[in-house]
Amino acid sequence: MTKEFIPVARPHLGQEEVSAASRVILSGWVTQGPEVAAFEQEFASYVDAPHACAVSSGTTALHLALLAVGVHPGDEVITVSHSYIATANSIRYCGALPVFVDIDPGTFNMDPRKIEAAISERTRAILCVHQMGMPCDLKTICKIADKHKIPVVEDAACAIGSEVLWHGQWEEIGKPHGAVACFSFHPRKLLTTGDGGMLTTTNAETDGKFRLWRQHSMSMPDTVRHSSPTVMFESYPELGFNYRLTDIQAAIGREQLKRLPQAISQRRQMAARYGQLSADIPGLILPVEPEWARSNWQSYCVRLPEHTDQRAVMQNMLDQGIATRRGIMCAHREPAYRDPTTWRCAQVECEAASRCPNLAESERAQNEGLILPLFSQMTEGQQRQVASALRQACSVRK
Repeated sequence: MTKEFIPVARPHLGQEEVSAASRVILSGWVTQGPEVAAFEQEFASYVDAPHACAVSSGTTALHLALLAVGVHPGDEVITVSHSYIATANSIRYCGALPVFVDIDPGTFNMDPRKIEAAISERTRAILCVHQMGMPCDLKTICKIADKHKIPVVEDAACAIGSEVLWHGQWEEIGKPHGAVACFSFHPRKLLTTGDGGMLTTTNAETDGKFRLWRQHSMSMPDTVRHSSPTVMFESYPELGFNYRLTDIQAAIGREQLKRLPQAISQRRQMAARYGQLSADIPGLILPVEPEWARSNWQSYCVRLPEHTDQRAVMQNMLDQGIATRRGIMCAHREPAYRDPTTWRCAQVECEAASRCPNLAESERAQNEGLILPLFSQMTEGQQRQVASALRQACSVRK
């Protein structure tokens, strides 16, 4: 019998989401409206944030967050190259320059020890990433940022439901420990609306900026204008964007939010099972969860043994009906960043290139990392199948 193909990820959507979308479609109000407002309130409550603003994607959330903390053309933002390209792109949307620092090889997250060397008189923000759902070292990063009076923006695209130990208490990622936290609702995330994003902040003025900018800076929401008993004319006081979330998406998001606690519990169990099933594969390095972090395990990324070839391992597993993904990309190695004026590393004198000695851990993580299948509907048998195929693939030498 042919084994069922095992994908890397699969969104968990069911009849509840179908009914929610149908309800909105039949209501006649399908754009940004009451469902978006309800989703924002419920999301804010879940992460314990005073304010949550829904937008069209995680990328647009990052763009607005950087604008809100004062990033302008000619400025610099410290971040990691080892992230989906949207992280670096959002900085360039502001006309600013990404300054890349290397990662901690254990967590795949920004190495705080590299930050101060990257700070210059043009630094306007630190954009840290909770990579694959694993919280970064926020306490140390925020301490450095406070010392230099630099705002912190959290790229929490993958991290809904992850937690960090903060002054002895477990707190949700999204209860902003910096200025703003940004989430994505792409289908590969634990909570999906097809696409979409959310910004959370403790600052009411910042939240007000997001709400203005996401709708072309229109002076009044559609809900106010349409419900007014008198004729009202809107104005557009400044440049804004079309970054709105629809009510259809928000209705789906509300149902997804209800599923989230169970989804996180399942993933934590599956991550532990992968650890047990793969611990004895010679040379394989498993992901590290620091004692101050609780990951939602949006992805499970291992490091392959030194004697293996990443592409060959992936092909071997694909031949066995199992999809994988290579380690997280490095933006500085992409053609869009080939121009040396589009970024710099912590060492100003380092010339931009697809190989940067100051980003060695980032490059190594991309070259040696392998993301294994992980999704809510995955069975224990499928995990055993993946681990078995991985063991076989890793036994083949270059």
